Amino acid sequence: MFALASVYKSYNGQPALTDVSLFIPPRQTTALIGPSGCGKSTLCGLMTGLLAPDAGLITFEREPLAPACLASIRRRIGYVIQEGGLFPHFTSLANVTLMARHIGWSRQKVDNRVKELASLARLPRQILSRYPAELSGGQRQRVSLMRALMLDPDVLLLDEPLSALDPLVRSELQDDLAAIFERLKKTVIIVTHDINEAAFFADQLILLRAGRVVQAGTADDLFDQPAEPFVSQFVRAQQVRARMRADL
Repeated sequence: MFALASVYKSYNGQPALTDVSLFIPPRQTTALIGPSGCGKSTLCGLMTGLLAPDAGLITFEREPLAPACLASIRRRIGYVIQEGGLFPHFTSLANVTLMARHIGWSRQKVDNRVKELASLARLPRQILSRYPAELSGGQRQRVSLMRALMLDPDVLLLDEPLSALDPLVRSELQDDLAAIFERLKKTVIIVTHDINEAAFFADQLILLRAGRVVQAGTADDLFDQPAEPFVSQFVRAQQVRARMRADL
């Protein structure tokens, strides 16, 4: 689906990604993991065309991400950012249907899709009349997910969608998202700093450190066959934190 070859990206002369080459397979879930500042969100920006690489090549279904094709490719990508990213002056329904109305969907087609997505996201239809500030954190993320899925995209990209939620809400949404990923069979890219969450969701984990890919593989690969000492350190630190949370 996505392929990156020798991609380099910097900000004000400071490298954010260095010589990154990776492949995102279709109809699977891939998790981008790593500590803060490792380049996860920069990768998201590059794959959506919101950022351009300083060097290297990014392709989507073997087509280079070039300015001439970005608009059509972006409509094939549903994007959920941290804390939802909903427009505060729109109702939830207006947020969900914004792009569909922009490209001229009929009222009936929009309404049918909203009903389908509200059921999928397990969100009561009456909540869509509320503004984002009137929603709980979990409800905002469900609305954001509906918005991302409105045009039935080929790719669903989620940038730390659960990081701001309390543990109970986060656990419930994890279960719901996993069921949605399984049902829809789309290409999913999820960004998280939590390796346990990544292992729960993903077929492939890509661990980054300081703008480089340290290891890519299954969760078992990272747990049992670490490519370098940092992988073991990262896994061990995550497991210690998970045990500490469980003991609270």
